Formats: sequence, C-alpha cells, structure tokens
Amino acid sequence: MEIDVENYEKKTELSQEKFALKIDMDRTYYASVEMGKRNISIGNMEKIIKGFGLSFKDFFDISEV
Repeated sequence: MEIDVENYEKKTELSQEKFALKIDMDRTYYASVEMGKRNISIGNMEKIIKGFGLSFKDFFDISEV
C-alpha cells in the first residue's frame, strides 16, 4: 500500500528528515514507505498518522480527497 503523504507533509512544514526524527523513524525507511517500496506495519503507520496529528479514520477518509 502506498501512502500519499505529500499534502500532510506540506502542512507540517518539516523536511522529510525532521519529520522522521519527530516520529522516531529512520529517514530512509520513511522515504521508502512514502514511495511504496516497503511494507509498513500498523505500528509504524500509527507513528506517521499521529505525526500528522490525525486519527486513522481521518487519514483514511476518502471523502476528503
């Protein structure tokens, strides 16, 4: 599953590296998840979603797209 986080990243106003540090995730792992090159665990998905200040429901709400 590819996670399209570009819009959320812009809202955080953090670089990819600073965001990865904020959520306690290796930048290269985060980048590979972002590009759809890695499978992601629910735990790591939760870190990313919470890093954006969202709930799972809000993150996956397709009516907002």
